Amino acid sequence: MTNSLPQLIDEFLEYLEIEKNCSKLTIRDYRHYLEIFVNWFSPTGKSIKDLDLQTVRKYRIYLANKADPKGLTLKRVTQNYYVIALRSFLRFLIKNDHQTLEPSKIDLPKTESRSIKFLEREQVDRLVTAADTSKEEGIRDRAILELLFSTGLRVSELVSLKRDQINIERREFGVVGKGGRPRVVFISDRAADWLQRYLQKRKDIFKPLFIRYSGKLITDNGGEKMRLTARSVERLVKKYVRHARLPIDASVHTLRHSFATDLLNNGADIRSVQEMLGHKNIATTQIYTHVTNRQLREVHEAFHSGNK
Repeated sequence: MTNSLPQLIDEFLEYLEIEKNCSKLTIRDYRHYLEIFVNWFSPTGKSIKDLDLQTVRKYRIYLANKADPKGLTLKRVTQNYYVIALRSFLRFLIKNDHQTLEPSKIDLPKTESRSIKFLEREQVDRLVTAADTSKEEGIRDRAILELLFSTGLRVSELVSLKRDQINIERREFGVVGKGGRPRVVFISDRAADWLQRYLQKRKDIFKPLFIRYSGKLITDNGGEKMRLTARSVERLVKKYVRHARLPIDASVHTLRHSFATDLLNNGADIRSVQEMLGHKNIATTQIYTHVTNRQLREVHEAFHSGNK
């Protein structure tokens, strides 16, 4: 008996979780993208083995006219996410001997390159000093901002940290990042200093490195319920961006970009930055090179008539 399309999708998502070690967020997104496809495809009366390029073309027209919850049509890059999920699902089906459309036949249109937002060093200094360090909460916030710029951590990696994970004397600690890839993270002297100050102020024995100071006090399970959430850190960064009156609408990920850009601008090689960011592929790290290529800058300075 042939499995139904929803059953096949469930098998695919289990494969992503168990075999590919994808994050829960990635699996959630793939489930959403594929459920949209199922809702559109099922009324056609076709089975997945009957999928052809003409049907995919109609699906893409549907995506191009689909509105998001705010009533806006999906951006081209968002439409591509749906198609990428479909191609990955078809690849899984063929690998498991199901007859269906060859995914390599489905092309993705090129999208406009998004410019990378990053902060200059002076802007980073304005941001981190916007925190009011006369209060314990402000010291925590300063430590968070310093650590983000010092390490290039993803927000999910930052909020999952535990106190006993950090070795301030050695200025390093280990994290397990996207796709379950472990890496060593290094702390700058300034970030280590503010982390030390923050931990010295803490009188609790909670395990999380960064805790909240509002809401109900919940002490069981090592204070896990006191752990600061990713959303709280994102709001925190936005708050200090406003306080610092930065010209860039910076986010947590902007600090990750700033970390990579700062290293490359000061002579770090691309492979080392790849390792420190936890990128699986060097191509992901190479998005930074067009803004940090020293040789191109030197050529411009030497030969552009506006510099004479």
